[in-house]
Amino acid sequence: MNSDDLFQRALKFEFLTAEEGQFLFSNAPTAELMQVANEMRKQLHQDNKVTWIIDRNANTTNVCIANCKFCNFYRIPGHAEAYITTIEQYKQKIQETFRYGGEQLLLQGGHHPDLGLSYYTGLFRELKKLFPKLKLHSLGPPEIAHITKLEGSTLTAVLKALMDAGLDSLPGAGAEILSDRVRRLISKGKCSGREWLDVMRAAHQLRLTTSATMMFGHVETLEERFEHLVWLREVQNEKPKDAKGFIAFIPWTFQDADTMLARLKGVHNKVTGEEYIRMIAISRIMLPNINNVQASWLTVGKEVAQICLHAGANDFGSIMIEENVVSAAGAPHRFTSEGIQQAIREAGFVPQLRNQQYEYREMPEVMEQQVIEY
Repeated sequence: MNSDDLFQRALKFEFLTAEEGQFLFSNAPTAELMQVANEMRKQLHQDNKVTWIIDRNANTTNVCIANCKFCNFYRIPGHAEAYITTIEQYKQKIQETFRYGGEQLLLQGGHHPDLGLSYYTGLFRELKKLFPKLKLHSLGPPEIAHITKLEGSTLTAVLKALMDAGLDSLPGAGAEILSDRVRRLISKGKCSGREWLDVMRAAHQLRLTTSATMMFGHVETLEERFEHLVWLREVQNEKPKDAKGFIAFIPWTFQDADTMLARLKGVHNKVTGEEYIRMIAISRIMLPNINNVQASWLTVGKEVAQICLHAGANDFGSIMIEENVVSAAGAPHRFTSEGIQQAIREAGFVPQLRNQQYEYREMPEVMEQQVIEY
């Protein structure tokens, strides 16, 4: 293989094979990967803007029977610390989000054995009744698969019911690495890689906008990372022409603090800043049919994320007024609205507030500033 030939094909937005992408990742200098990915970003996003969003990541429940070995957030049924968030708690969280200028709730939770479709449709309808302008970017493929199994229904029927109740978009949560070898080791109780992809296929057929993620730096091989990218690309290529499909891809690193993987298996995140930057660049190169690539400042920090904006990323994600799952495993980073915009400017770009559909938003005229306590 020849790196120059592969780069020329990438710049034409051709699909590289998993083997070709792995060859570039293993052999091409970081500067060259960054340059090509940056040129691809410029072709898609020509206004020098880097997008960001104000939202809140709230949790329906911490009760979960998936038993993921990288998760410190969940509690087993009957645990003294188990909870289901109440409507009054949601009201407080949403009102606060609106004051901070947000309009969206990223609502996710555990695989609760007793919360079926009627619970979620009732919750969504109640929240939309209380807050008609609220956007619900909620659940994720593993939760959809879990609810579908509880109901003995179909993915399409469950998704349609949730959309009718107010679901606006579907996060790409729970992808981790889509190889079932990996999933058996780290998240045996969660849906298979094929099921995750099938949820997204069904969502795209319903014109429900989704996103895709990858959590790496644990037990996966390099081949499995590229397998993951190719499978995402294939599903995106299958979507109806009038569907947005995967509107964004967000790769993030395994956070290992006090996780079962670290304690019992000795698995630690050894991904360096440079490796993360290379993964951002190769993601842009391998996923030419997904328009937006997000740098995960939450897991890699401000400085590395800023460099990623010159390596193919065009989005800086959310200030995350609240985030409990990744933070529980050690992610220490935080941003305010002012801080995230300043970070984007420092990197040489123009910050642009967006919504989950990646449509530009005007900055709210009146918004309370978030105060972060460390």
